Amino acid sequence: MQASKNIAIVGSGLVGSLLAIYLRKSGHKVSVFDRRPDIRNIEFSGRSINLAMSDRGWKAMRNAGIENEVRKIAIPMEKRAIHLVGQPVYFQYYGDEGEAIYSISRGILNRKMIDLAEAQGAQFYFEEKVWDVSLPEATIFTGETERGAWKEYKFDMVFGADGAFSRIRHKMQRRSRFDYSQDFLDTGYKELHIPPNEDGTHKLNKNSLHIWPRGKFMLIALPNLDGSFTCTLFMPFEGDHSFEKLITDEQVKAFFKEYFPSAVPVMPTLLEDFKNNPMSALVTMKCYPWTYWDKVALVGDAAHAVVPFYGQGMNAGFEDITQLDELMKQHNDDWETIFSEYQRLRKPNADAIAELSYRNFVEMSAKTADPKFLLQKKIEKHFASKYPDKWEPLYERVTFSHRPYAEALAVGDMQNKIMEEIMAMTNIEDIWHEVEVEDRILELLSEVEIDKE
Repeated sequence: MQASKNIAIVGSGLVGSLLAIYLRKSGHKVSVFDRRPDIRNIEFSGRSINLAMSDRGWKAMRNAGIENEVRKIAIPMEKRAIHLVGQPVYFQYYGDEGEAIYSISRGILNRKMIDLAEAQGAQFYFEEKVWDVSLPEATIFTGETERGAWKEYKFDMVFGADGAFSRIRHKMQRRSRFDYSQDFLDTGYKELHIPPNEDGTHKLNKNSLHIWPRGKFMLIALPNLDGSFTCTLFMPFEGDHSFEKLITDEQVKAFFKEYFPSAVPVMPTLLEDFKNNPMSALVTMKCYPWTYWDKVALVGDAAHAVVPFYGQGMNAGFEDITQLDELMKQHNDDWETIFSEYQRLRKPNADAIAELSYRNFVEMSAKTADPKFLLQKKIEKHFASKYPDKWEPLYERVTFSHRPYAEALAVGDMQNKIMEEIMAMTNIEDIWHEVEVEDRILELLSEVEIDKE
């Protein structure tokens, strides 16, 4: 057990509430501040993308002793369900038998995590907006307005878990030699809804992540416990097929009838949802350093916001906490070393999952409907089943393992170069499962291993 510290967490979201649980279990006094009202007492905003919990997230839940509680609100999704225009739905399994990612409502999970953190003794202060922080003194200042009267809270250390537009990071950015960048996609998103059947069952396959891929735009749907699906339309803000072209009800109806005809019959509130739910932007944010001596540290989106297309934003944030916990056990009360090692180990992996997340948008929106891409994935899965010690597909490496994201990116790039040569083989569509293809992959792998030496 570490010597008890008085610690503030700014942000009561998923990462902040999980961090509160870990810190309380380590014997620290924890105060969590959030500018928003208590999410347990308000309606959901219509600005959510359902979460996909995978192995990294479950490890964090397990180590915190809350895995069983969280699994009660999760639905396993073992496969993608691909909806093409005028064709039957077909399925792509994510991993081996028994492997799945889990759909969880962001709002329901956040409420559960706050409850669990409070049960551990964390104190939450809602509608307390943090306007400033003194980095050397770990003092935060809150108030109703930026120019009004402020309250001062002194702590031993402060964690910024306040999202992509973090106030804590904003103060750190004013220091010399602080690197910062943000990159908005031209694509935004809007939340939509598929209600349950009258008997509470799901209108679509319950254990699938549903995708309607249409090139530069797509619709996805993830299942909820009440039989509904949370849908998200990803589409450019401007251009031929974009949000700016969908102003009237007639334009929306015509667009969905043309591009998502199978979705329209199960979306009775489409026009209402489209009109009432806001458009939201997607941003990748990178920064460094993440810490200030042994006083202040950034976690989750405050340190590394990513776009949602690999389903790893939450998982990466939770893995931050797993990493911190391991370092706390290793270095005990040496918080300067804990913070230094935390950012050194996590920064390359945060950059890697940011890149992978961006790339996966192209895969989900366009390549999942490309026969050549599907054949490539079939070849990879076939080879991996015969030579599991030599090949693990990139998605499985990211989603169903705990190895570093940076390693996954590097290995994935190497595998993709090999597959470019394989896909260029004559008559690959006819010979993909034959020995000569396996032998060629083995040969190319051996050349990579020689290059490494």
